[in-house]
Amino acid sequence: MYALDPQRLLEVWERGARRHPIDRALLLFGLAEPELAPEQLADLPLSWRNAAVMTLRLAWLGNPLPVWCDCPACGERMELTVDAEQLPARPGFRPIEVDIDGLRFSPPTSRHLAALANAPDPEEAARRLLAACASTPESLPTEPRHLAALLDVVDAALEQADPWLELSLAVTCPACGQQSEPSLDIAAIVWDELDAVARRVLDEVNVLAQAYGWHERDILGMSEQRRAAYLERLQA
Repeated sequence: MYALDPQRLLEVWERGARRHPIDRALLLFGLAEPELAPEQLADLPLSWRNAAVMTLRLAWLGNPLPVWCDCPACGERMELTVDAEQLPARPGFRPIEVDIDGLRFSPPTSRHLAALANAPDPEEAARRLLAACASTPESLPTEPRHLAALLDVVDAALEQADPWLELSLAVTCPACGQQSEPSLDIAAIVWDELDAVARRVLDEVNVLAQAYGWHERDILGMSEQRRAAYLERLQA
C-alpha cells in the first residue's frame, strides 16, 4: 500500500480531478493494491475494490469514517460515522459465484459498470449488468417479469455471499423518524476526503510560497506539523 504523503496526494488528485468516478475509484484501488497490475484492477470484483479503498482510508486518516446522507422523506442532512469494527471482514482474493436455479453469476466489476454509461435508463442498466455477470447470458429469461424477479434474487444472493459488494447503513432520521438504508459509496466518500485535503494542502503551499518564496517541492517535503508551525507564525 502506497503512503499518501502530500506529494503523492496531489499527484493522485491531479490525475483524478477531471475523470469519471469509476476511474477515480480505480486510482484509489491502485494506491491500495500497488502489487496488482493496473490492467487487472478494472476486472476485479467491486467488493475487492471497496474493501481495499476502505483499508487505504483507515491507514491514511484513521478510524472512524465520517459520512453523511439526506433523508429520502424530508431531506434532512444526517451526519454519521462508520466504525471499522462495524464492517464485515475483508474479502479474500478468491472467486465468488452464486447459483440460482442452475444459472451461475459472478459479482460485478468496475469494467462492467463502465460499460453501462450509455444505458438509457436504470432498468436497462440492471438488465445489462445481470447479463454481464452471468456465466451463460443466453440462458437468461427474456420475459420482463421473470427477468425482474431474477434480478432481485441474484442481487440478494450476491450481497449475502459478498457483503463488501454494496455496503449500506441502517439510518433513522432524527427529524421525521423515517427509516432508510442508504448505500455507502466508499470510493466516492474517500475521494471527497482526498479532494478536501488536497485543496487544503494547495492553500498552504500558496500561502507559504508567497510569504517565503519557497518552491512547492520544498514545502511539500515538510512535515504537516512544520507547515502548520510556519502558518501559525504568519497569522501571528
